[in-house]
Amino acid sequence: MAPWAGAELSALNPLRAVWLTLAAAFLLTLLLQLVPSGLLPGCALFQDLIRYGKTKEGGPSRPAACRAFDVPKRYFSHFYIISVLWNGFLLWSLTQSLFVGAPFPNWLHHLLRILGAAQFRGGELALSAFLVLVFLWLHSLRRLFECFYVSVFSNAMIHVVQYCFGLVYYVLVGLTVLSQVPMDGRNVYVIGKNLLMQARWFHILGMMMFIWSSVHQYKCHVILGNLRKNKAGVVIHCNHRIPFGDWFEYVSSPNYLAELMIYISMAVTFGFHNLTWWLVVTYVFFSQALSAFLSHKFYKSKFVSYPKHRKAFLPFLF
Repeated sequence: MAPWAGAELSALNPLRAVWLTLAAAFLLTLLLQLVPSGLLPGCALFQDLIRYGKTKEGGPSRPAACRAFDVPKRYFSHFYIISVLWNGFLLWSLTQSLFVGAPFPNWLHHLLRILGAAQFRGGELALSAFLVLVFLWLHSLRRLFECFYVSVFSNAMIHVVQYCFGLVYYVLVGLTVLSQVPMDGRNVYVIGKNLLMQARWFHILGMMMFIWSSVHQYKCHVILGNLRKNKAGVVIHCNHRIPFGDWFEYVSSPNYLAELMIYISMAVTFGFHNLTWWLVVTYVFFSQALSAFLSHKFYKSKFVSYPKHRKAFLPFLF
């Protein structure tokens, strides 16, 4: 390994620090939820910040001060609107640099440097970051379509802090991908000056995993949406029912599991070795595990006949 590569891998830059902090925070939160409720003092604000949607409804009693900061859960679509626009811009900028030779805008280049993007020639393949950014944009576009045409939102709420975090999240994750592009000044450095020559077996594997995970997540969202529709596709209620089919036969929240698999597919596309992206995956793992655990508790408390063999997040394990 070249000296610059070892230094780059060992550096805890701002982006890595952010993702490591988020992963640690959600791990701690998950561990606290696994402790019997009687052993820890209750905190209404804390519970309000980690729950959303049905788990907020089925959670501890919420004081009026917490309800004052409610935002409709249907505003989830705003996250994906921001992501499609912002990450679409980043993808366009990267495409222009790769295929036309146009440098990144000055402000974007400086922002990436502030976040910890290193100037290096070689190492990470430009094709890897390009494909991951394409995957991220397609994922956001599909989720936006699902928010408008598949999902059926009730009057469930999220906290305004969760809403703001969701808006910032997709901006940050796009910048994280772009910061992995090998740079030479303000221009992308392409080994061999031919992007297609960088194609590797892990790019194909990552693409297959991304498509497979996305298909299953879409199926799960269709199943959840259909629980509130009649056979003609008309919404008839907004009640919660027990979902069946596809990965719901194994876990309570297969859409969260599919989300994790989508991010793992991106780690594979990066060639397995990208430490920054594995920190992103670690955050996604703990955040989705927390949401899945709370959803599992909700289903078990609401439905006496809930399938006992189902796990919360990981089939047969958790």
